[in-house]
Amino acid sequence: MGAGKTTVGRALAKKLSKRFIDSDQEIEARTGASISLIFEIEGEASFRQREADVISDLTAQEGIVLATGGGAVLRPENRACLKSCGTVIYLRASVNSILQRTSHDKSRPLLQTADPRQKIEQLAKEREPLYQEVADIVIDTGRPNVQSLVQTILAQLDQLSAKSQDPAGPAAL
Repeated sequence: MGAGKTTVGRALAKKLSKRFIDSDQEIEARTGASISLIFEIEGEASFRQREADVISDLTAQEGIVLATGGGAVLRPENRACLKSCGTVIYLRASVNSILQRTSHDKSRPLLQTADPRQKIEQLAKEREPLYQEVADIVIDTGRPNVQSLVQTILAQLDQLSAKSQDPAGPAAL
């Protein structure tokens, strides 16, 4: 959450000549409702099922860069699908950075609490091992700009490709 998946994903897709898809935006397009509204009306469990369905559909496609929501790793089937269907890039951001980037964003239902910092710390503690489990590449987002991050990712992808001699499948952020 707030690590720059959509921004970096778009730029990376352009460099790789692939199509960019954000799973949250895809859920909103399919349902005609915002993520916040889905959380409010149906609850997190229902949202996570919708998310799993979308991730399953999207990872079956070729030639895409997919940005998933930060909680996508919570479901084992999502982790398995992402890991088996492409190169997974974990954009790691500090709690301070996430808090700064999300402080005025009211569209993040999990942060609509009295203490967003505590919630971000809790989510990071819960999710970090899961991100590490699925990640082929870990990139710290403290770099100066998007283009620098993209260049770092491209270099890491080249290294992975050279090691495996396999063409990279879809990249998931």
